[in-house]
Amino acid sequence: MFTPDLVDALDGSDALTKRRHAAADRAVATGMPSFTEEVWRYTPIDDLDAGLYAFGAPGGAAGPPGLMAGVDGDAAAVVHITNGAVVDVSVQADGVRVSTLGAGADDLIGTVAPEGPDVFGDWNLALTSAPVVVSIDPKAVLAAPIVVHVHTDVEGLTWFPRLVVMAGRTSQATVIEHHTGGESPALICPLTELSVADGAHLGHVTVQELGGAAWQIANLCSDVGRDANLRIGHVAMGGAYARARIGTDMTGRGGHSEIDAVYFGRDNSTLDFRTFQTHVAPHTTSDLLFKGAVDDHARAVYTGLIRIEADASQVVANQTNRNLKLSPNAWAESVPNLEIENNDVQCSHASSIGPVDADQRFYLESRGVPTDVAEALVVRGFFDEVLDALPSEQISASVRQRIDELVSDAYFAVAVR
Repeated sequence: MFTPDLVDALDGSDALTKRRHAAADRAVATGMPSFTEEVWRYTPIDDLDAGLYAFGAPGGAAGPPGLMAGVDGDAAAVVHITNGAVVDVSVQADGVRVSTLGAGADDLIGTVAPEGPDVFGDWNLALTSAPVVVSIDPKAVLAAPIVVHVHTDVEGLTWFPRLVVMAGRTSQATVIEHHTGGESPALICPLTELSVADGAHLGHVTVQELGGAAWQIANLCSDVGRDANLRIGHVAMGGAYARARIGTDMTGRGGHSEIDAVYFGRDNSTLDFRTFQTHVAPHTTSDLLFKGAVDDHARAVYTGLIRIEADASQVVANQTNRNLKLSPNAWAESVPNLEIENNDVQCSHASSIGPVDADQRFYLESRGVPTDVAEALVVRGFFDEVLDALPSEQISASVRQRIDELVSDAYFAVAVR
């Protein structure tokens, strides 16, 4: 599918080209994954047909607003990346800078992830054609979000979006990463790096609404400094197979991270999530809440790991995954894990998979609510906790409305409002 000789056709400094070749060599040595490996268990990765895709960066027009309608107007900065090329960059606020290849991005790529967490991460470093670095100045406080739109609409294209976010000391900002696509088959392998300096507060939201034939294999890597705060939100609504590997490294004493996700699988889609809450420093905390629903023949996979290193005392870490099955043909898998090397910690994990709660449905039915409407109301309320936790109220409202529409379709009921 990918070969190291593709590296030489890409732009970038000599130092970046050298790192690209090293990454390509690692990827070739690793080889393509198989579902027999634990980290790819329960996935259709063996169905990935290399012959369907060709690497390129043809560019194109900006994608549709989708769930982001109305967000760009007040944004601190807006970036459009389409089919492997940066097509537009607009910065409206002080305290934020956007860099591309040859304009400051080359040396910052790999700040958090110098090597890919998997083979697709290494290929991302080797073949990213339009990396973008967002730098937030120390002490800057951005009231409006930074928005990065990533769009794919070329049939059979494969490409590797790369976003690096550098949040300076004691800065405050929110970055929204929006992935859209047409209905043609494509393979998109993004990698996002979040560097949260000491005392900084960073929110990052990924909104994924790809077409039904697209494959996405995404990685997010983050480093949280001393007394820093990182809030990650993930929304997954599309794709034939959409995988998100989300990792938070708590390397600074007193750091805190929150990871929240909402997902809704339909038709024959597979939504796959792998999370890693790694506590390196003492007195750090992390909380994770993933909630999703699967309808039709859709599948959802969640595997999470809380790892506490030996020197990370007085850590508090929590992990929760809840899944609703709206169809007898839908399927979900949830596997939480703990690896603890220090005794002075508080950790919890929980998961559940099942249909709509019968007691909640009966409560509404006993008050005259029809069964279909009662179930739709329960599903809507199921998502409220995680939607309220997303780092963007505007995105929360848009996603809540989309879920209302999906739930109404699922139950053949009037729209829930």
